[in-house]
Amino acid sequence: MPLKEYVGLSQINGPLIFIENVENVGYNEVVELTFKGMKRLGQVVQVSEDMAVVQVFEGTQGLNLNETKVKFLGKTLQIKVSEEILGRTFNGIGRPIDGGTDIVNGTYRDINGSPINPASRMYPRNFIQTGISAIDGLMTLIRGQKLPIFSGNGLPHNKLAVQITKQAKLKGEESGNFAIVFAAMGIKHDDAQYILSNFEKSGAIRNVVTFLNLADDPTIERIATPRVALTAAEYLAFEKNMHVLVILTDMTNYCEALRELSSARGEVPSRKGYPGYLYSDLATIYERAGMIEGRKGSVTQIPILSMPNDDITHPIPDLTGYITEGQIVLSRELERKGVYPPIGILPSLSRLMKDGIGEGYTRADHPHVSSQLFAAYSHVQEIRALASIIGEEELTDIDKRYLKFGEAFEREFLSQGENEDRTIEETLDIGWKVLGYLPPAELTRVSEEEIKEHYKAREETK
Repeated sequence: MPLKEYVGLSQINGPLIFIENVENVGYNEVVELTFKGMKRLGQVVQVSEDMAVVQVFEGTQGLNLNETKVKFLGKTLQIKVSEEILGRTFNGIGRPIDGGTDIVNGTYRDINGSPINPASRMYPRNFIQTGISAIDGLMTLIRGQKLPIFSGNGLPHNKLAVQITKQAKLKGEESGNFAIVFAAMGIKHDDAQYILSNFEKSGAIRNVVTFLNLADDPTIERIATPRVALTAAEYLAFEKNMHVLVILTDMTNYCEALRELSSARGEVPSRKGYPGYLYSDLATIYERAGMIEGRKGSVTQIPILSMPNDDITHPIPDLTGYITEGQIVLSRELERKGVYPPIGILPSLSRLMKDGIGEGYTRADHPHVSSQLFAAYSHVQEIRALASIIGEEELTDIDKRYLKFGEAFEREFLSQGENEDRTIEETLDIGWKVLGYLPPAELTRVSEEEIKEHYKAREETK
């Protein structure tokens, strides 16, 4: 069927254009707009009997109501993928911005992906080492998992994302079969420069596919960016049998773009002005993580979002928590203490951790050490609250030891340099080292055999 071209728009509203009297137009269909030699791409976001609503990726500024030509291309938005994408940097809709050539050899893939049959999903097992003790030791990332980072304005989530990108690796035979897809949405130019320069300095960029949607890029492009990144990840994972870690930052900017689009379309708003379909929209992104039977590769996700006003009940973190398998929460209190990364242990968890650690995966003592560190640090918070009321001098000797453990836990276990890459064995050894501030009688979550093998009392406990 020949492609139809329409001349003239009925309305322009922000990033949206409205075209009347259209025929055979499909939802998500790609549109080419032409005005005075200027070409732009758009995507159909709403269709009625004779009206199509199109979001324009490069924005609608400069378009003319009467003379703009609109051509419906009869296909959805696609990107070209091949192994050539490794080490490259693209914009939010998959066009190269690193000065290199376009992808020559490759195949086109729909950015919306293909739904995975739930019956063919495999249960995630093996872990991914990030080199960060708080994550590897206490909320271990498992291949095929989606584990978000809940941050706040001013907290170092971009620094943490870059460190994970530089350090993440697989253990054992599959260590060379690993890639990272890094997608940034609505970030500032200096943040983008920081990210790219760190990748280049560390040499990690050879293993990374980067998608950048900057703050001054069209907000509508942000709607496509995570889907473009996940399409590249799915190709590497399920066509090239690689294990791919996808880092998406900042999902809050994505949701703001979705709210802006929803408002322009005149939709009835839901909580805090976000569209009522925010949950299902986020699910179309997060649920693209996983492992499939018969395929060797996997897609693992770390979405990062900054919680407005540090409110964990805000719709974005709230809905994200329902869809994903745990969360890593950054703590403003730890950040004020100078702890980096400031990961708040108590509100954080990894729901798939239990099945990917221990003997044959990390180390036999890992589940028990992790549980003991959680329990002891939880007790530290109770004692700190008590000390603030009655004074530290009135505490018992064992309570004072817990306080010393808490300080050592934050200073030695949680805190590490932004270029410090710890193995899982080093992480567990540091865990045992800080537990040395407590007497063996307090270590109720570990076995006597593990105490004999790993425990060593610190001077203060003797």
